[in-house]
Amino acid sequence: MTGSEVPLASPMFRLAYVPGVIPGKWVRIWNERLPDIPLTLTPVAAGEAADTLRAGGADAGFLRLPVDRTDLSAIPLYTETTVVVVPKDHLVAAADEVSVADLADDIVLHPLDDTLDWEGRLPGRPANERPATTADAVELVAAGIGLLVVPQSLARLHHRKDLTYRPVSGAPESRVALSWPEARTTDLVEEFIGIVRGRTVNSSRGRRPAPAQEQQASKAKPKAKSGRSDAGGARRKPAAGKPTGKNSRGGGTGGAKSGRRGKPGRRS
Repeated sequence: MTGSEVPLASPMFRLAYVPGVIPGKWVRIWNERLPDIPLTLTPVAAGEAADTLRAGGADAGFLRLPVDRTDLSAIPLYTETTVVVVPKDHLVAAADEVSVADLADDIVLHPLDDTLDWEGRLPGRPANERPATTADAVELVAAGIGLLVVPQSLARLHHRKDLTYRPVSGAPESRVALSWPEARTTDLVEEFIGIVRGRTVNSSRGRRPAPAQEQQASKAKPKAKSGRSDAGGARRKPAAGKPTGKNSRGGGTGGAKSGRRGKPGRRS
C-alpha cells in the first residue's frame, strides 16, 4: 500500500435515541438480518437529538416531536400516555386518573428539558426555580417539594420505590418518531426504516442478505450419473445376449452351458 492509498472504512449504522425510548427490539432484528454491519447506539438529550442528526453524529434517531422537517424526515411511531409523578402517600396516588385541573393547588415542576409541548398556562403552581433536568425534578418530588408531569416512559426510566404515577387527562402527549437527514437517506437507513415498520426480510427495501436456501441453490449441481464405469471402478452391465467369457462352474473361456446364453454365471 502506498502512502496515498487510504483503506475504506467498514460499513456501520449509528442510531441515536432520546431518554425513555428503548430501541432494543429493533436493534435485535438488525443484528439478525445484517450481522456483518454493526449498529452503534448513541444516547442524546431530547433537545439535542435533531441537531445531532443534522451534524452527522448519527445516521438516524428516535426523537420526540415536534421537529423541524425542513431538512429532516420523520416517521411518527407512537404516542405516549402523560402521567404525573407523585409520592406514594400523596392524595393523587389514591385515584386511577386525574385531570390537569386536579393539580391546580400543587406545585408542578417544569424542568428545562421538559419534553411536553405545553400551550398556554402550565398546570399547578410554579416552583421558585426550574430544575435543570427531569432527573433533578424527580429528586425534588421525592423530597416532597412538588409534582412532575412527564411522558410515561420517563416516569418508568426514573422509577423510585417511594414514588408512583397516575395518568393525567387534558395534558399534551408526547409523540415518538424515527428521524433522519433527508439528504442522507442511504440504503442502510431504508433498511432500518423497514425494520421499524415491521417489514419482513423479503419485503424490506435496501440491502438484504441472501437467504441460506438461495446460497445453497447457487452452488454447482452434481453431475448426472451415466451407465459407464466411473473413477471408482463401478462394474458395467454386460450387453444382453452376449457371453461373458466365463461359465458358471470352471471359469473357462468357452460358451455358457445349460442354454443360458448371454447371462453371466453366478458366483459361488
